[in-house]
Amino acid sequence: MRRKIIAGNWKMNKNLEEGLSLASEVTNMAADEVPNDVTMVMCTPAIHLSAVSTTTKDSSNVFVGAQNMSEYESGAYTGDLSGNMVASTGATFVIIGHSERREYHFETNAQLAQRVKLALSIGLTPIFCCGESLKTREANEHIDFVNKQLDESLFDLSAEDIKKIVIAYEPIWAIGTGVTASSEQAQEMHRSIRSFIATQYTHEVAKEISILYGGSMKPGNAQELLSQPDVDGGLIGGASLKARDFIDIAKSY
Repeated sequence: MRRKIIAGNWKMNKNLEEGLSLASEVTNMAADEVPNDVTMVMCTPAIHLSAVSTTTKDSSNVFVGAQNMSEYESGAYTGDLSGNMVASTGATFVIIGHSERREYHFETNAQLAQRVKLALSIGLTPIFCCGESLKTREANEHIDFVNKQLDESLFDLSAEDIKKIVIAYEPIWAIGTGVTASSEQAQEMHRSIRSFIATQYTHEVAKEISILYGGSMKPGNAQELLSQPDVDGGLIGGASLKARDFIDIAKSY
C-alpha cells in the first residue's frame, strides 16, 4: 500500500536554534494530532540534520531528510555532502533533483541518476523531484518533459529499487509564486507519471510508488489536492516553516 507522506522542505531558512524549536513543535504536535499512517518528513539544511534527528528519534511518524547529496561517496568536493554523511546524522530521506538545484546549480539527469543509486545503496529514501516550467506547460510539452526526467534518472533501477523511491511532482511555475496547479492538473500529471512508470515496469510496481505534489500546497488547498486518487502527499515549502500549517496539512487526508 502506498505511503501517505507530507515532507517539508525548509530550503535555506532557520538558524540552528530556530530549527530545533520548529522541529520540537512539529514532533510534539504530530504525536497528538497526526494519524500514524501519515509519514511526516522535515528536510532541513545540513547544519540541522543531526540535532533534529535527535529531536525526532522517539517519534513513530516524524522523520528527517537532507535537501541534497553528492553523487560521490567522498573526495575533494568542498562544500558538498555525501550520502554517508547524511545517513550518519540519523536522517533517512534525501531530496534529489529539486528544481532550484537543477536551475541554480545546473544539475543534470545523469548526475541525479547517480545520486539516486547511491542513496538507495546506503539505505536512504530518495524524494526525486520532477516538473516543468510555465513555458514548457504552455507549449503542451509538460508530459514529455517530465517523462524524460524520469526516464534518464530512474529507469535504470530494478523494479525492487524503484518501489523504494518517492517521487515529487513540482510544477515550477507554482513554486513560491502563490499559484497552485488545480487539483485536476495535479491529478493529470500524477496519473501520467504513474502510467509511464507502469509502461517501463508493471502496473503493480507503479501502484506502490508514492507521488507527492510539490507546488504551493497549504492548509487551505491540501484536502482537495490530497483527495485526488494519484496524489499521495505533498512536498511542502513555505508552509512547512510554520508548525501549525505543516500539521494541518498532514491532517488533511
